Amino acid sequence: MSGGAAQAGEFDYVVVGSGAAGAIVAARLSEDASASVCVLEAGPADGHPYLKLPAGFIKVIFNPELAWQFGSEPTARTGGRRIPLPQGKTLGGSTSINGLVYNRGQREDFDGWAALGNPGWSYDEVLPYFQRTEAFVDGGDPALRGHNGPLKVTLPHWPHPVCEAFLDGAAELGMPRNPDYNGAHQQGVGYFQRTIHRGWRMSTSKAFLHPAAAGGNLKIEVNARALRVLLDEGARATGVEYTQGGATRVVRARHEVIVCAGAINTPRLLQLSGIGDGEKLRALGIATRMHLPGVGRHLKDHFSIRLVAQVRNAVTINEMARVPRLWAQAFDWLRGKPNILELSPSVVHWFWQSRPGLDRPDLQGVFSPASYREGYVGMLDVFPGMTCGVWQHRPRSEGSVELASADPGVDPVVQPNYLEDEDDRRTLIRGVRIARELLHTKALAPFRETESMPGAQVQSDDEILDFISRYGVSSYHLNGTARMGPAGDAGAVVDAQLRVHGIRGLRVVDASVMPEITSANTCAATMMIGEKGADLIRVTAR
Repeated sequence: MSGGAAQAGEFDYVVVGSGAAGAIVAARLSEDASASVCVLEAGPADGHPYLKLPAGFIKVIFNPELAWQFGSEPTARTGGRRIPLPQGKTLGGSTSINGLVYNRGQREDFDGWAALGNPGWSYDEVLPYFQRTEAFVDGGDPALRGHNGPLKVTLPHWPHPVCEAFLDGAAELGMPRNPDYNGAHQQGVGYFQRTIHRGWRMSTSKAFLHPAAAGGNLKIEVNARALRVLLDEGARATGVEYTQGGATRVVRARHEVIVCAGAINTPRLLQLSGIGDGEKLRALGIATRMHLPGVGRHLKDHFSIRLVAQVRNAVTINEMARVPRLWAQAFDWLRGKPNILELSPSVVHWFWQSRPGLDRPDLQGVFSPASYREGYVGMLDVFPGMTCGVWQHRPRSEGSVELASADPGVDPVVQPNYLEDEDDRRTLIRGVRIARELLHTKALAPFRETESMPGAQVQSDDEILDFISRYGVSSYHLNGTARMGPAGDAGAVVDAQLRVHGIRGLRVVDASVMPEITSANTCAATMMIGEKGADLIRVTAR
């Protein structure tokens, strides 16, 4: 313990991070009235109005007070650019700032996790945890969907002629409409399911954490940044040292410390605690408590690219988001009428194969009757626009998160190595060609003015790859940096019960533990990990 650190109490469980998994873990553990739980959240409370309004996404994701502003290291594959990698830093974590899409992934993803030596993680075994979390308001097969969970999931009820034309155009290319991509199969096109209900964002803090806090046995500490996990001489986690209000404090855990800080901050905290690659830790002057070279390795993400076309004969979100039309949208929001303030950034999905012969989709696409300047999320174009984006479901390229310094205040070095693998490049090039076909269907012709990104002059594979390198961005789906695997797997960090190998009383429960990236946005699977992780912890306590 650092000299002068104040004691901040003792609890049965200390949870570091209140995001997609952390809020659920804390809430579920606190259901036992005899258990005491403390949550440490590095950011502030989630009271900012933009955290409640779905359209507020564009205002908060690059706000350093509410999101960690990490970035990738530049490479030639990303045009020498540093790719922004914001991560939530408020109650609810990234569920308070993300794009609100609810997307579980494919059955084969989770069966693959189990096949890698992780019993209990097959699709049939994790399905009940997906169902426990959600209340899908708009139907769905009750054998596959949840309808009684705390998290409301809905479809957009916002008719727009350009969206319908896009769906009709997809049918021209043989893509069937799929009413529920979280149901029996994923392939096809349709409207995204979102964590939005009655005009409001449904974060895990709103759905789980705040209701649980009313029970009296859950303490939430905000602006409390974890510095390191404390370990006794027997390699057992005993608590967490953190800073709050300029003071260093210590909170003790009688049973377990559960790290739920996300795919960047979780490996950083483990490494700062002496858990990681011993040689690299020693080089930074950090004493090695457990040599686990997999900590910070196996980082994966979805690298996405968006194509933009100018629109005619329709009013798009670009115009609706500017006054005076914006005033009308706000009035509709107040009246509970369809409006752009309660939309997710991507309205329509498409899941498809990059080439014939594949047995399941390896591409995910998005569509919206809106466009961002230079294809980047941040500022809408001044002209009427529509966007069709795409990423590869299961990239082979992988990277790392490594400490740059033993100083907890210094950001780690994050290197996803986007497009390093040749197959990733080929797949994404094919994805761009399919996205372009979707923008040039007969059904969309009445609304399509001209393609502005990348433009008709970009045709060859090399030209498309150059476009991807210069304008591709993260999908903010980072995972795998404390991956699950058996003790004989040299790169594994946690076992199938999410216990850190070689350390007692310490678990990781977040996207870091994913053995492989899901064929989907990763938030829903991370919430499932939180539900299952809480059960694993409760079983141990009995």
